[in-house]
Amino acid sequence: MKKKILTLLSLIIVSSFLNLQAQGEDFDFGERTIKPGTRKSFFVEISSEKDSLKIPISIFHGKKPGPVLGITAGVHGMEYVPIIAAQNFAKKLDPNQMRGTVILVHIANLPSFLNRSVRINPQDDKNLNRVFPGNKNGSITQRLAYFLSNNVIAKSDYFLDMHAGDANNELRPYSGYYNYSSSPEISQKARDMARALGFPFIVQFGNTDKVEGASKYCSREAFVRGIPAVDIECGQKALVEEDAVAQIEDALESLLNHLEISVGKSKTIPEDKAVFIAKRTTVTSNHEGFFYSNMSSGDYVQKGMKLGYTTDLFGNRQETIYAPVEGFILYKSFNPPIKKGDGLFNIGHLPKKLIKKN
Repeated sequence: MKKKILTLLSLIIVSSFLNLQAQGEDFDFGERTIKPGTRKSFFVEISSEKDSLKIPISIFHGKKPGPVLGITAGVHGMEYVPIIAAQNFAKKLDPNQMRGTVILVHIANLPSFLNRSVRINPQDDKNLNRVFPGNKNGSITQRLAYFLSNNVIAKSDYFLDMHAGDANNELRPYSGYYNYSSSPEISQKARDMARALGFPFIVQFGNTDKVEGASKYCSREAFVRGIPAVDIECGQKALVEEDAVAQIEDALESLLNHLEISVGKSKTIPEDKAVFIAKRTTVTSNHEGFFYSNMSSGDYVQKGMKLGYTTDLFGNRQETIYAPVEGFILYKSFNPPIKKGDGLFNIGHLPKKLIKKN
């Protein structure tokens, strides 16, 4: 009888241990603890000597153990499509049906969002996506980048930064990933993530041996830390386009399925169907004034093709813009105001097999 009782107790103990393992452990984020199978939403306060801001964050901690995926939206506050997509997607996530953890930064640059500021935090006139890894003793934007680097990116096994065309960009949707030959395993994982997002056009960032200098960009900071990182660019003209929002929601679902955080089939683009863009050329303005063009994002262009023109502030034509390379327009400035040095077009170089012949 005693032997049966001891055997039964052993089975209960082993069963309880296995159940705890299956459920996973608590997830700590700063002073907050998130239990398996729960969600917690909160603000994080960032302050400098002159300014302060808050960051809306949600953490979805799965019932079962698995990888940590960090996601940022609103690094540029007027890129509304990914911000809305993140908000919608957050309502669908059920931690009880998840493995691992999702750290979702709903709007990384809230001052930019609330003040309708194109790319810049109006508190210190800095572009958040140009100051990574940040500085804990710097201006408010540098401190924000420092927090994201050390508290969101550093806690992630995989990372996604979401963008769109803002108030002056017309954009063709694409995903992107960091590709450096000195880190082939991380690059390959990122490549697989980029395909899992489901965008046919995939831009390869880097394409050198290794990252030189400061990381500068949000997702490149992840790569510097040894974390596979991808970007989404979807949406344009600071509009909330329902189709683009839905496209990002689908991409998020597919990525979570690919990483096995959620159960489902990813919409991964087959390797031979994806169009990888390893090189891009930016066309900039040599003058300030007005910019005019009938070209659209996604248009195929040949070298020497007329793309548009600029005028001075009195309407006198001053420069005709020609395509310096053959390829297709990833994104372009679509409204008139232009300063010297501003980007007019970003042209993706097509792989040789896709280049159109006359």
